[in-house]
Amino acid sequence: MMRVEDFLKNGKEKIAIVGLGYVGLPLAVLFDTKFNVIGFDINPARIKELKQGFDRTKEVEKEKLLNCQIEFTDNPEKLKEARVIIITVPTPVDKHNIPDLRPIISATKTVGKYLKKGSIVVYESTVYPGLTEEECVPILQQESGLKWKEDFNVGYSPERVNPGDKNHTIDKIIKVVAGDTPKITEFLAQLYGSVITAGIHRAPNIKTAEAAKVIENTQRDLNIALMNELSIIFNKIGIDTKEVLEAAGTKWNFLKFEPGLVGGHCIGVDPYYLTFKAQAIGYHPEVILAGRRINDYMGKYVAENTVKKLIKAGKQIKGSKVLILGLTFKENISDIRNTKVIDVVNELKDFGINVYVYDPYAYPEEVKHEYGIDLLEDINSQKPYDAVIVAVRHNVFMQEKDLSFYKNLMNSNPVLIDIKGIYDKEKAIKNGFLYWRL
Repeated sequence: MMRVEDFLKNGKEKIAIVGLGYVGLPLAVLFDTKFNVIGFDINPARIKELKQGFDRTKEVEKEKLLNCQIEFTDNPEKLKEARVIIITVPTPVDKHNIPDLRPIISATKTVGKYLKKGSIVVYESTVYPGLTEEECVPILQQESGLKWKEDFNVGYSPERVNPGDKNHTIDKIIKVVAGDTPKITEFLAQLYGSVITAGIHRAPNIKTAEAAKVIENTQRDLNIALMNELSIIFNKIGIDTKEVLEAAGTKWNFLKFEPGLVGGHCIGVDPYYLTFKAQAIGYHPEVILAGRRINDYMGKYVAENTVKKLIKAGKQIKGSKVLILGLTFKENISDIRNTKVIDVVNELKDFGINVYVYDPYAYPEEVKHEYGIDLLEDINSQKPYDAVIVAVRHNVFMQEKDLSFYKNLMNSNPVLIDIKGIYDKEKAIKNGFLYWRL
Protein backbone atom coordinates (compact mmCIF):
# COMPACT_ATOMS: atom_id res chain seq x y z
CA MET A 1 0.00 0.00 0.00
CA MET A 2 1.15 3.51 -0.74
CA ARG A 3 2.01 5.71 2.18
CA VAL A 4 1.08 9.36 2.46
CA GLU A 5 4.72 10.01 3.32
CA ASP A 6 5.64 8.92 -0.22
CA PHE A 7 3.59 11.76 -1.64
CA LEU A 8 5.34 14.24 0.59
CA LYS A 9 8.90 12.94 0.34
CA ASN A 10 9.59 12.19 -3.28
CA GLY A 11 7.60 15.10 -4.70
CA LYS A 12 6.58 13.07 -7.74
CA GLU A 13 3.25 11.55 -6.77
CA LYS A 14 0.20 13.50 -7.92
CA ILE A 15 -3.43 13.84 -6.94
CA ALA A 16 -5.98 14.54 -9.67
CA ILE A 17 -9.31 16.19 -8.96
CA VAL A 18 -11.95 15.44 -11.62
CA GLY A 19 -14.63 18.14 -11.73
CA LEU A 20 -13.77 21.67 -10.60
CA GLY A 21 -17.06 23.01 -9.31
CA TYR A 22 -18.17 23.99 -5.79
CA VAL A 23 -16.67 20.78 -4.40
CA GLY A 24 -13.66 20.02 -6.58
CA LEU A 25 -12.00 23.42 -6.78
CA PRO A 26 -11.77 24.15 -3.01
CA LEU A 27 -10.56 20.57 -2.50
CA ALA A 28 -7.86 21.00 -5.16
CA VAL A 29 -6.71 24.27 -3.58
CA LEU A 30 -6.57 22.62 -0.15
CA PHE A 31 -4.54 19.62 -1.37
CA ASP A 32 -2.24 22.00 -3.25
CA THR A 33 -0.88 23.20 0.10
CA LYS A 34 0.94 19.86 0.49
CA PHE A 35 0.75 17.84 -2.73
CA ASN A 36 1.17 18.07 -6.48
CA VAL A 37 -2.33 18.54 -7.86
CA ILE A 38 -3.86 18.16 -11.30
CA GLY A 39 -7.22 19.93 -11.66
CA PHE A 40 -9.22 18.40 -14.50
CA ASP A 41 -12.52 19.61 -15.93
CA ILE A 42 -14.17 18.84 -19.27
CA ASN A 43 -15.18 22.49 -19.70
CA PRO A 44 -12.33 24.36 -21.45
CA ALA A 45 -13.91 27.73 -20.62
CA ARG A 46 -13.81 26.83 -16.92
CA ILE A 47 -10.13 25.88 -17.19
CA LYS A 48 -9.32 29.14 -18.97
CA GLU A 49 -11.06 31.17 -16.26
CA LEU A 50 -9.28 29.32 -13.45
CA LYS A 51 -5.89 29.87 -15.07
CA GLN A 52 -6.73 33.58 -15.12
CA GLY A 53 -7.64 33.47 -11.43
CA PHE A 54 -11.40 33.73 -11.88
CA ASP A 55 -13.74 31.36 -10.06
CA ARG A 56 -17.33 31.97 -11.13
CA THR A 57 -18.61 30.03 -8.13
CA LYS A 58 -16.90 32.65 -5.92
CA GLU A 59 -15.70 29.93 -3.55
CA VAL A 60 -11.97 30.59 -4.10
CA GLU A 61 -10.39 34.04 -4.16
CA LYS A 62 -8.38 35.26 -7.14
CA GLU A 63 -5.19 35.58 -5.12
CA LYS A 64 -5.34 31.92 -4.05
CA LEU A 65 -5.87 30.74 -7.60
CA LEU A 66 -3.04 32.81 -9.03
CA ASN A 67 -0.63 31.72 -6.28
CA CYS A 68 -1.44 28.01 -6.29
CA GLN A 69 0.59 25.38 -8.17
CA ILE A 70 -2.39 23.40 -9.47
CA GLU A 71 -2.05 22.19 -13.04
CA PHE A 72 -5.45 23.11 -14.49
CA THR A 73 -6.29 21.12 -17.62
CA ASP A 74 -9.07 19.80 -19.84
CA ASN A 75 -6.77 17.14 -21.28
CA PRO A 76 -7.79 13.75 -19.82
CA GLU A 77 -4.41 12.21 -20.68
CA LYS A 78 -2.93 14.14 -17.75
CA LEU A 79 -4.83 11.74 -15.46
CA LYS A 80 -2.18 9.12 -16.29
CA GLU A 81 0.22 11.03 -14.06
CA ALA A 82 -1.91 10.77 -10.93
CA ARG A 83 -1.77 7.98 -8.37
CA VAL A 84 -4.85 9.22 -6.50
CA ILE A 85 -7.84 10.39 -8.53
CA ILE A 86 -10.75 12.06 -6.76
CA ILE A 87 -14.05 12.38 -8.65
CA THR A 88 -16.23 15.34 -7.62
CA VAL A 89 -18.73 15.65 -10.46
CA PRO A 90 -22.41 16.55 -9.91
CA THR A 91 -25.07 13.89 -9.39
CA PRO A 92 -28.41 15.50 -10.36
CA VAL A 93 -31.84 14.01 -10.99
CA ASP A 94 -33.80 14.16 -14.25
CA LYS A 95 -37.22 15.73 -14.79
CA HIS A 96 -38.84 12.61 -13.35
CA ASN A 97 -36.68 12.84 -10.17
CA ILE A 98 -34.72 9.75 -11.15
CA PRO A 99 -30.95 9.85 -10.48
CA ASP A 100 -29.08 11.10 -13.53
CA LEU A 101 -25.88 9.10 -13.41
CA ARG A 102 -24.50 10.35 -16.73
CA PRO A 103 -21.92 12.75 -15.23
CA ILE A 104 -20.49 10.19 -12.80
CA ILE A 105 -20.51 7.39 -15.38
CA SER A 106 -18.82 9.63 -17.96
CA ALA A 107 -16.18 10.70 -15.44
CA THR A 108 -15.61 7.07 -14.42
CA LYS A 109 -15.13 6.03 -18.05
CA THR A 110 -12.62 8.81 -18.58
CA VAL A 111 -10.69 7.92 -15.44
CA GLY A 112 -10.77 4.23 -16.36
CA LYS A 113 -9.13 4.89 -19.73
CA TYR A 114 -6.10 6.43 -18.06
CA LEU A 115 -5.98 4.37 -14.85
CA LYS A 116 -2.64 2.78 -13.98
CA LYS A 117 -1.69 -0.02 -11.62
CA GLY A 118 -1.48 0.90 -7.96
CA SER A 119 -3.94 3.80 -8.26
CA ILE A 120 -6.78 4.70 -5.95
CA VAL A 121 -10.01 6.23 -7.26
CA VAL A 122 -12.02 8.14 -4.67
CA TYR A 123 -15.61 9.33 -5.15
CA GLU A 124 -16.97 12.40 -3.36
CA SER A 125 -20.17 12.81 -5.37
CA THR A 126 -23.47 12.09 -3.61
CA VAL A 127 -24.72 8.64 -4.59
CA TYR A 128 -27.01 5.94 -3.25
CA PRO A 129 -25.47 3.17 -1.10
CA GLY A 130 -23.74 0.64 -3.32
CA LEU A 131 -23.21 2.75 -6.43
CA THR A 132 -19.42 3.06 -6.12
CA GLU A 133 -18.77 -0.67 -5.96
CA GLU A 134 -21.75 -1.94 -7.98
CA GLU A 135 -21.78 0.56 -10.86
CA CYS A 136 -18.47 2.43 -10.96
CA VAL A 137 -15.99 -0.37 -10.27
CA PRO A 138 -17.12 -2.52 -13.25
CA ILE A 139 -16.70 0.52 -15.52
CA LEU A 140 -13.21 1.18 -14.18
CA GLN A 141 -12.28 -2.48 -14.77
CA GLN A 142 -13.72 -2.54 -18.28
CA GLU A 143 -12.10 0.71 -19.39
CA SER A 144 -8.69 0.03 -17.82
CA GLY A 145 -8.35 -3.73 -18.22
CA LEU A 146 -7.19 -3.78 -14.61
CA LYS A 147 -8.54 -5.88 -11.74
CA TRP A 148 -10.19 -4.31 -8.70
CA LYS A 149 -8.34 -4.84 -5.40
CA GLU A 150 -5.43 -6.38 -7.29
CA ASP A 151 -4.38 -3.58 -9.64
CA PHE A 152 -6.36 -0.64 -8.24
CA ASN A 153 -8.57 0.30 -5.32
CA VAL A 154 -11.51 2.59 -4.71
CA GLY A 155 -12.72 4.72 -1.83
CA TYR A 156 -15.52 7.06 -0.90
CA SER A 157 -15.35 10.32 1.02
CA PRO A 158 -18.59 12.33 0.92
CA GLU A 159 -18.26 16.04 0.21
CA ARG A 160 -19.61 18.39 2.85
CA VAL A 161 -19.21 21.71 1.11
CA ASN A 162 -21.67 24.44 2.08
CA PRO A 163 -21.60 26.95 -0.82
CA GLY A 164 -21.24 30.55 0.26
CA ASP A 165 -20.21 29.61 3.81
CA LYS A 166 -16.80 31.13 4.57
CA ASN A 167 -16.76 29.79 8.13
CA HIS A 168 -17.39 26.07 7.58
CA THR A 169 -14.72 25.52 4.93
CA ILE A 170 -13.50 22.05 3.90
CA ASP A 171 -10.60 21.96 6.32
CA LYS A 172 -12.90 22.79 9.25
CA ILE A 173 -15.43 20.00 8.66
CA ILE A 174 -14.87 16.43 9.88
CA LYS A 175 -14.16 14.21 6.88
CA VAL A 176 -15.70 10.77 6.50
CA VAL A 177 -13.54 8.27 4.62
CA ALA A 178 -13.95 4.64 3.58
CA GLY A 179 -11.88 2.35 1.40
CA ASP A 180 -12.54 -1.00 -0.20
CA THR A 181 -10.06 -2.52 2.25
CA PRO A 182 -8.99 -1.48 5.76
CA LYS A 183 -5.57 -0.47 4.39
CA ILE A 184 -7.12 1.88 1.83
CA THR A 185 -9.38 3.36 4.51
CA GLU A 186 -6.31 4.10 6.62
CA PHE A 187 -4.43 5.57 3.66
CA LEU A 188 -7.35 7.90 2.86
CA ALA A 189 -7.61 8.88 6.53
CA GLN A 190 -3.95 9.90 6.47
CA LEU A 191 -4.23 11.61 3.08
CA TYR A 192 -7.24 13.76 3.95
CA GLY A 193 -6.06 14.12 7.53
CA SER A 194 -2.86 15.80 6.34
CA VAL A 195 -4.85 18.83 5.13
CA ILE A 196 -8.07 18.72 7.18
CA THR A 197 -7.71 20.03 10.72
CA ALA A 198 -11.22 19.14 11.95
CA GLY A 199 -10.53 15.40 12.10
CA ILE A 200 -11.31 12.20 10.22
CA HIS A 201 -14.08 9.64 10.74
CA ARG A 202 -13.30 6.17 9.39
CA ALA A 203 -16.49 4.51 8.17
CA PRO A 204 -16.46 0.68 8.28
CA ASN A 205 -17.17 0.33 4.56
CA ILE A 206 -17.99 2.32 1.43
CA LYS A 207 -21.74 1.68 1.55
CA THR A 208 -21.92 3.14 5.05
CA ALA A 209 -20.10 6.28 3.94
CA GLU A 210 -22.38 6.61 0.91
CA ALA A 211 -25.47 6.23 3.11
CA ALA A 212 -24.17 8.75 5.64
CA LYS A 213 -23.88 11.39 2.95
CA VAL A 214 -27.30 10.84 1.43
CA ILE A 215 -29.12 10.99 4.79
CA GLU A 216 -27.43 14.23 5.87
CA ASN A 217 -29.47 16.19 3.36
CA THR A 218 -32.50 13.91 3.61
CA GLN A 219 -32.73 14.79 7.30
CA ARG A 220 -32.59 18.53 6.56
CA ASP A 221 -35.12 18.13 3.77
CA LEU A 222 -37.62 16.43 6.08
CA ASN A 223 -37.18 18.97 8.86
CA ILE A 224 -37.75 21.86 6.48
CA ALA A 225 -40.76 20.03 5.01
CA LEU A 226 -42.24 19.83 8.50
CA MET A 227 -41.77 23.59 8.93
CA ASN A 228 -43.37 24.20 5.54
CA GLU A 229 -46.38 22.07 6.40
CA LEU A 230 -46.72 23.87 9.74
CA SER A 231 -46.56 27.17 7.86
CA ILE A 232 -49.48 26.11 5.66
CA ILE A 233 -51.50 25.01 8.69
CA PHE A 234 -50.76 28.14 10.74
CA ASN A 235 -51.57 30.37 7.77
CA LYS A 236 -55.02 28.77 7.59
CA ILE A 237 -55.49 29.21 11.34
CA GLY A 238 -54.44 32.85 11.08
CA ILE A 239 -51.30 32.82 13.22
CA ASP A 240 -47.76 33.79 12.26
CA THR A 241 -45.37 30.85 11.77
CA LYS A 242 -42.24 32.81 12.66
CA GLU A 243 -43.78 33.93 15.94
CA VAL A 244 -44.80 30.34 16.74
CA LEU A 245 -41.26 29.09 16.02
CA GLU A 246 -39.72 31.84 18.15
CA ALA A 247 -41.92 30.80 21.07
CA ALA A 248 -41.25 27.07 20.61
CA GLY A 249 -37.54 27.76 20.15
CA THR A 250 -37.20 28.81 23.77
CA LYS A 251 -37.17 25.13 24.74
CA TRP A 252 -33.61 23.78 24.97
CA ASN A 253 -34.11 20.78 22.68
CA PHE A 254 -36.32 22.37 19.99
CA LEU A 255 -34.66 22.04 16.56
CA LYS A 256 -34.47 25.46 14.95
CA PHE A 257 -35.46 24.91 11.34
CA GLU A 258 -37.55 27.38 9.34
CA PRO A 259 -39.86 27.17 6.31
CA GLY A 260 -38.63 28.08 2.86
CA LEU A 261 -38.03 27.11 -0.75
CA VAL A 262 -35.86 23.98 -0.91
CA GLY A 263 -33.81 23.84 -4.10
CA GLY A 264 -30.21 23.46 -5.13
CA HIS A 265 -28.13 20.45 -6.03
CA CYS A 266 -28.10 18.82 -2.57
CA ILE A 267 -31.08 19.03 -0.22
CA GLY A 268 -33.67 19.03 -3.01
CA VAL A 269 -31.94 16.20 -4.89
CA ASP A 270 -30.18 13.78 -2.55
CA PRO A 271 -33.33 12.24 -1.02
CA TYR A 272 -34.30 10.94 -4.47
CA TYR A 273 -31.08 8.91 -4.60
CA LEU A 274 -32.03 7.14 -1.39
CA THR A 275 -35.66 6.59 -2.41
CA PHE A 276 -34.52 5.29 -5.82
CA LYS A 277 -32.36 2.66 -4.15
CA ALA A 278 -35.10 1.81 -1.64
CA GLN A 279 -37.61 1.20 -4.42
CA ALA A 280 -35.05 -0.84 -6.36
CA ILE A 281 -34.82 -3.28 -3.43
CA GLY A 282 -38.58 -3.47 -2.99
CA TYR A 283 -39.36 -0.89 -0.32
CA HIS A 284 -41.56 2.11 -1.00
CA PRO A 285 -40.47 5.00 1.27
CA GLU A 286 -43.35 7.03 2.68
CA VAL A 287 -41.97 9.78 4.91
CA ILE A 288 -39.08 10.86 2.66
CA LEU A 289 -41.27 11.22 -0.44
CA ALA A 290 -44.00 12.98 1.53
CA GLY A 291 -41.43 15.58 2.59
CA ARG A 292 -40.29 16.00 -1.00
CA ARG A 293 -43.88 16.56 -2.17
CA ILE A 294 -44.41 19.29 0.41
CA ASN A 295 -41.18 21.08 -0.42
CA ASP A 296 -41.78 20.85 -4.17
CA TYR A 297 -45.23 22.44 -3.65
CA MET A 298 -43.99 25.55 -1.85
CA GLY A 299 -43.23 27.63 -4.95
CA LYS A 300 -46.83 27.27 -6.09
CA TYR A 301 -48.01 28.03 -2.55
CA VAL A 302 -46.02 31.30 -2.40
CA ALA A 303 -47.36 32.37 -5.80
CA GLU A 304 -50.97 31.64 -4.78
CA ASN A 305 -50.63 33.70 -1.63
CA THR A 306 -49.07 36.55 -3.60
CA VAL A 307 -52.12 36.56 -5.87
CA LYS A 308 -54.43 36.60 -2.82
CA LYS A 309 -52.62 39.65 -1.47
CA LEU A 310 -52.84 41.39 -4.86
CA ILE A 311 -56.58 40.78 -4.91
CA LYS A 312 -56.91 42.07 -1.36
CA ALA A 313 -55.00 45.21 -2.44
CA GLY A 314 -57.61 45.77 -5.14
CA LYS A 315 -55.21 45.16 -8.01
CA GLN A 316 -56.09 43.57 -11.32
CA ILE A 317 -54.21 40.28 -11.56
CA LYS A 318 -53.77 39.96 -15.31
CA GLY A 319 -51.12 42.42 -16.43
CA SER A 320 -49.99 43.33 -12.91
CA LYS A 321 -46.26 43.71 -12.29
CA VAL A 322 -44.38 41.70 -9.69
CA LEU A 323 -40.69 42.08 -8.87
CA ILE A 324 -38.85 39.05 -7.49
CA LEU A 325 -35.62 39.69 -5.62
CA GLY A 326 -33.26 36.74 -5.75
CA LEU A 327 -33.17 33.70 -8.04
CA THR A 328 -30.25 31.61 -6.76
CA PHE A 329 -31.10 28.51 -4.73
CA LYS A 330 -29.64 30.01 -1.54
CA GLU A 331 -28.20 33.25 -0.24
CA ASN A 332 -24.95 34.92 -1.29
CA ILE A 333 -24.00 32.51 -4.08
CA SER A 334 -24.37 32.55 -7.87
CA ASP A 335 -25.67 28.98 -8.25
CA ILE A 336 -29.11 28.77 -9.89
CA ARG A 337 -29.28 24.98 -10.24
CA ASN A 338 -32.66 23.56 -9.24
CA THR A 339 -33.75 26.85 -7.68
CA LYS A 340 -37.36 26.74 -6.53
CA VAL A 341 -37.77 30.47 -7.08
CA ILE A 342 -38.41 29.55 -10.71
CA ASP A 343 -41.58 27.75 -9.58
CA VAL A 344 -42.85 31.05 -8.15
CA VAL A 345 -41.98 32.82 -11.42
CA ASN A 346 -43.73 30.28 -13.61
CA GLU A 347 -46.83 30.06 -11.42
CA LEU A 348 -47.26 33.85 -11.40
CA LYS A 349 -46.87 33.94 -15.17
CA ASP A 350 -49.66 31.38 -15.45
CA PHE A 351 -51.91 33.94 -13.75
CA GLY A 352 -51.08 36.43 -16.49
CA ILE A 353 -48.77 38.46 -14.25
CA ASN A 354 -45.72 40.25 -15.65
CA VAL A 355 -42.79 38.98 -13.60
CA TYR A 356 -39.41 40.72 -13.31
CA VAL A 357 -36.39 39.18 -11.61
CA TYR A 358 -33.41 40.94 -10.07
CA ASP A 359 -30.42 39.08 -8.63
CA PRO A 360 -27.00 40.74 -8.40
CA TYR A 361 -25.35 37.43 -7.49
CA ALA A 362 -26.53 35.34 -10.47
CA TYR A 363 -24.86 35.38 -13.90
CA PRO A 364 -27.34 36.77 -16.48
CA GLU A 365 -26.10 34.51 -19.29
CA GLU A 366 -26.59 31.39 -17.14
CA VAL A 367 -30.10 32.48 -16.11
CA LYS A 368 -31.02 33.14 -19.74
CA HIS A 369 -29.67 29.78 -20.87
CA GLU A 370 -31.22 27.76 -18.05
CA TYR A 371 -34.59 29.46 -17.58
CA GLY A 372 -35.07 31.87 -20.51
CA ILE A 373 -35.27 34.85 -18.16
CA ASP A 374 -33.63 38.21 -18.73
CA LEU A 375 -32.48 39.47 -15.35
CA LEU A 376 -33.08 43.14 -14.63
CA GLU A 377 -29.90 45.19 -14.76
CA ASP A 378 -31.60 48.11 -13.02
CA ILE A 379 -34.09 47.33 -10.27
CA ASN A 380 -35.90 50.61 -10.95
CA SER A 381 -36.29 50.13 -14.69
CA GLN A 382 -39.78 48.60 -14.59
CA LYS A 383 -41.27 50.36 -11.56
CA PRO A 384 -43.81 50.95 -10.22
CA TYR A 385 -44.50 47.34 -9.25
CA ASP A 386 -47.70 46.01 -7.73
CA ALA A 387 -45.82 43.62 -5.47
CA VAL A 388 -42.28 42.75 -4.45
CA ILE A 389 -41.28 39.22 -3.45
CA VAL A 390 -38.03 38.96 -1.48
CA ALA A 391 -37.21 35.36 -2.33
CA VAL A 392 -33.57 34.94 -1.29
CA ARG A 393 -31.85 36.16 1.86
CA HIS A 394 -28.94 37.82 0.05
CA ASN A 395 -26.87 40.11 2.26
CA VAL A 396 -27.46 42.96 -0.16
CA PHE A 397 -31.22 42.73 0.45
CA MET A 398 -30.80 42.51 4.23
CA GLN A 399 -28.19 45.21 4.74
CA GLU A 400 -28.89 47.81 2.07
CA LYS A 401 -32.62 47.63 1.47
CA ASP A 402 -35.09 48.93 4.04
CA LEU A 403 -38.87 49.15 3.91
CA SER A 404 -38.86 52.68 2.47
CA PHE A 405 -36.76 51.40 -0.43
CA TYR A 406 -39.42 48.82 -1.30
CA LYS A 407 -42.22 51.32 -0.90
CA ASN A 408 -40.55 53.59 -3.47
CA LEU A 409 -40.53 50.70 -5.92
CA MET A 410 -44.30 50.15 -5.72
CA ASN A 411 -47.54 51.96 -6.45
CA SER A 412 -50.43 52.40 -4.03
CA ASN A 413 -51.44 49.55 -1.69
CA PRO A 414 -47.97 47.94 -1.87
CA VAL A 415 -47.72 44.17 -1.42
CA LEU A 416 -44.55 42.78 0.19
CA ILE A 417 -44.00 39.02 0.17
CA ASP A 418 -41.11 38.27 2.53
CA ILE A 419 -40.53 34.54 2.03
CA LYS A 420 -37.75 34.17 4.59
CA GLY A 421 -39.11 36.64 7.14
CA ILE A 422 -36.23 39.11 6.79
CA TYR A 423 -38.17 42.23 7.75
CA ASP A 424 -40.14 43.26 10.81
CA LYS A 425 -43.77 42.33 10.25
CA GLU A 426 -45.27 45.05 12.47
CA LYS A 427 -43.14 47.79 10.90
CA ALA A 428 -44.15 46.63 7.44
CA ILE A 429 -47.84 46.77 8.30
CA LYS A 430 -47.45 50.21 9.94
CA ASN A 431 -45.74 51.42 6.76
CA GLY A 432 -48.81 50.49 4.73
CA PHE A 433 -47.69 47.20 3.23
CA LEU A 434 -49.92 44.21 2.74
CA TYR A 435 -47.33 41.88 4.19
CA TRP A 436 -47.04 38.09 4.04
CA ARG A 437 -44.33 35.56 4.91
CA LEU A 438 -44.04 31.81 5.23
